[in-house]
Amino acid sequence: MENKELLEQVIGRAQTWLSGNYDEETKSEVKRMLDNEDKTELIDAFYRDLEFGTGGLRGIMGAGTNRVNKYTMGSATQGLSNYLLQEFSSLDQIKVVIGYDCRNNSQKYAQIVADIFSANGIKAYMFKELRPTPEISYAIRKLGCQSGVMLTASHNPKEYNGYKAYWNDGAQVIPPHDKNIIAEVNRIKSVDDIKFKANPALIETISDSMDDMFIEEVKTILLSPDSIKRNPDIKIVYTPLHGTGSTIIPRALNAYGFEHVIAVPEQYVHDGNFPTVEYPNPEEASAMAMALKKGEETNADLIFATDPDADRFGAGIRNDKGELILLNGNQTMIMLVYYIVTRWKELGKLTGKEYTVRTIVTSELTQKISEKNGVEMFECYTGFKWIASVMRELEGKRQYIGGGEESYGFLAEDFVRDKDSVSAAALFGEMAAWCKDNGRTLYEMLQDIYIEYGFSKEKGISVVRKGRTGAEEIENMMKNFRNNPLAEIADSKVILIKDFATLRAQDIRLNETYTLEMPTTSNVLQYFTEDGTKVSIRPSGTEPKIKFYIEVKDKLDSRENYEAINEATEKKIEQICKDLGI
Repeated sequence: MENKELLEQVIGRAQTWLSGNYDEETKSEVKRMLDNEDKTELIDAFYRDLEFGTGGLRGIMGAGTNRVNKYTMGSATQGLSNYLLQEFSSLDQIKVVIGYDCRNNSQKYAQIVADIFSANGIKAYMFKELRPTPEISYAIRKLGCQSGVMLTASHNPKEYNGYKAYWNDGAQVIPPHDKNIIAEVNRIKSVDDIKFKANPALIETISDSMDDMFIEEVKTILLSPDSIKRNPDIKIVYTPLHGTGSTIIPRALNAYGFEHVIAVPEQYVHDGNFPTVEYPNPEEASAMAMALKKGEETNADLIFATDPDADRFGAGIRNDKGELILLNGNQTMIMLVYYIVTRWKELGKLTGKEYTVRTIVTSELTQKISEKNGVEMFECYTGFKWIASVMRELEGKRQYIGGGEESYGFLAEDFVRDKDSVSAAALFGEMAAWCKDNGRTLYEMLQDIYIEYGFSKEKGISVVRKGRTGAEEIENMMKNFRNNPLAEIADSKVILIKDFATLRAQDIRLNETYTLEMPTTSNVLQYFTEDGTKVSIRPSGTEPKIKFYIEVKDKLDSRENYEAINEATEKKIEQICKDLGI
């Protein structure tokens, strides 16, 4: 589309917001963008409608069809309401759960969402205060609801907010429901189609007993409670990064038996501006700086951090020099999978029906650990809704014992259907106590895993490209990697290419192609080389960025050689980045 044609279309869409039944504050913001000579902001606000991605609806707050505001939230909720009324027409009362995080406007949006559901005759259970995403997932199942909504933009910067939509199993919506909801949203042609007038009789506050039930249920998955009792001196520094984790994680860790949970007080303040961090994301080392400092001041054994809606979990441990170091998401998952599988085996709980799950961009080492111990591991797309989809398919047939993704997400239980930092924190602390019981540190355990199962080093790199032009640039990058495939990566021949957009794999050595067995297509491209390197490339479904996931392999024969192997693989990753042009 030519720039002139695009601008005319954008101006036309914006002008409907001036003449429609929108509040004066919104109209004033739209008028300001229309009057501005530089139309960049206007174009970005109106050039498209927000859509559900891998994590739901997410965007920058402000006026416009491509922004998060009362009306885009309203359209999403009205569309979801219409779909629920169709899908569950046989029920006397359709029910939903609504939760929200610390972000600016989250509580306000949550009330608007509750009002719209109730106006459509749907009962809305609403948390009276901010609570973590995993507890919202749990409450959906516990209260027998058909859907749920979490108002959050997860780990995104402060200008963002969002809307995670859940189905009756407590998992985020997947096809066909997500597409059908979008279709219903698209049928809403006017703000007047949104029912904003609440029916207070259908809005009910969730009691504090939900917290108690959630914590007690998480306690049932612990595997070494006696190790915690024998090691009550373990010190854990925890930061919620201004988010919801502070409402339940310290209390939960205390309930598990951890007596020394140390706060980072500045980051316990609920603040949607995230004043102490640039990005409220435990994946970012800078976000963990205050926790690391507190850990050194208090001689802590462990550092825990969660993102604003407390589904992501980050951890730090002490190395062989006694220094606190941060683990990446793959390492955390490798250790938790190893611990769970090992303890299930030691306790005689494995029956052959247990399974784990990982996403296609997560370390393949987790697969080796699972399968070497007789536990099948399933592979799925990025996004916890796909892990939950595997759980849904196998419910009542097999036993889920753990799964996750490299982006700091792990789930150890089946009564929640989204990543859960609460259970991840509990198990990680318990794992530290178990290691201590067995005369080794967590750092030594990680090294021993690499010795037994093979060394693996992973790195994720995100290239940010904002706005409409950024989206086009990302699309062109993906096209280039597809149309001009790499023949070598870091001097190792590419032997296999998997394209999940077409569900076709090309085995270059055998000169054969085959079909990838996946539930739907996805814009992901993977390269595999002779020396075991794996490179995955995908645009983010929730952020303006293209992501590169690099995994390299090597052999580690002793703890003493760990640093040398780690350094060698780091240099190899640097070379791979050059080959990729990032």
